[in-house]
Amino acid sequence: MGRTFENRRQAIAKRSDRDAKAFTRCGRQIAIAVKAAGGDPDANPALRRAMQNARAANMPKDKIQGAIDKALGVGADADYQEIVYEGFGPHGIALMVETTTDNPTRTVANVRLAFRKGGGNLGNSGSVAFMFDQFGVFRLDPEALKADRDELELELIDDGLHEMLEGESDDGEPLLLLRCARDDFGKLQAGLEARNITPVSSGFEWVPKTTTELSDEQAEDLSKLIDRLEADDDVQAVFHNVE
Repeated sequence: MGRTFENRRQAIAKRSDRDAKAFTRCGRQIAIAVKAAGGDPDANPALRRAMQNARAANMPKDKIQGAIDKALGVGADADYQEIVYEGFGPHGIALMVETTTDNPTRTVANVRLAFRKGGGNLGNSGSVAFMFDQFGVFRLDPEALKADRDELELELIDDGLHEMLEGESDDGEPLLLLRCARDDFGKLQAGLEARNITPVSSGFEWVPKTTTELSDEQAEDLSKLIDRLEADDDVQAVFHNVE
């Protein structure tokens, strides 16, 4: 009984830590969107996207509204900016690290330290990005779609759809993954909205042009570095070129 209780307690604690970090990331996305184009989601596509992502992370409505209010100046809030860092992890693996920060000096120091402790090196701008393409990504709940998938795919090609893939959420639930060129993101978002399709989440991802295979031991080395990077609240996402 004691071991069962302890396992349950640890699982709850991990979930709580994960949720808290997700809420921090979502709050920063909302703040950046609001400060860029205002607090009205109907007139601010980036804010609509940030709110969708927050809801996908199960962020409570009051916290979402609170993040909007802070960005509008109702409460004190930091001035966040988005910065992408590039580098090489162990075994020469290329990494793109997306961050939102109110203190770039602190963030770059933390990211550099994480790379060094993880057996990698932080690179200069452009040292890794050429190995990746950046795509806009929309995740849809296939159960909520009323349209035929093949028909929908053909229709969305005119709205900039690059490819439609099968995927799954962090909880193993099936998802449809829609990718488009970065410049077509707004066009595809408008195409989905015109069809009354609300994505589970959306954003931008760095997709490697070519991939590298690692042994289990090498993959564990990389995983440790990624875990170290993602433990930093300033880090939004980490992308790599491992198959």
